[in-house]
Amino acid sequence: QVQLVESGGGLVQAGGSLRLSCAASGRTFSINAMGWFRQAPGKEREFVAASRWSGDTTYYADSVKGRFTISRDNAKNTVYLQMNSLKPEDTAVYYCAAALYYSGFRSARDYAYWGQGTQVTVSS
Repeated sequence: QVQLVESGGGLVQAGGSLRLSCAASGRTFSINAMGWFRQAPGKEREFVAASRWSGDTTYYADSVKGRFTISRDNAKNTVYLQMNSLKPEDTAVYYCAAALYYSGFRSARDYAYWGQGTQVTVSS
């Protein structure tokens, strides 16, 4: 089992920045990749970014490319999502997730474990 706990959400004005953190515990040695997803009210959960647990490979949704950066600290078993130039349409509950096997990492089906989510609200 892998446990994930997100933090860092909040309210920010458009153009501002936030950094989300996701701390993993448990069988972290089994993690292949970590991802961030988000879900706005009335919408489906969508992929935001992902990072392989080793190496430098990262993945981004087109909507956040150039504004968001995913990074990790393996020593702390923590993955981060730095969000800059935030827009009102970035408002959502953000979830981190852990994938155990190699896949495209852009689908929620690729992930076995999920955090509880953290709210990000961007005001205009």
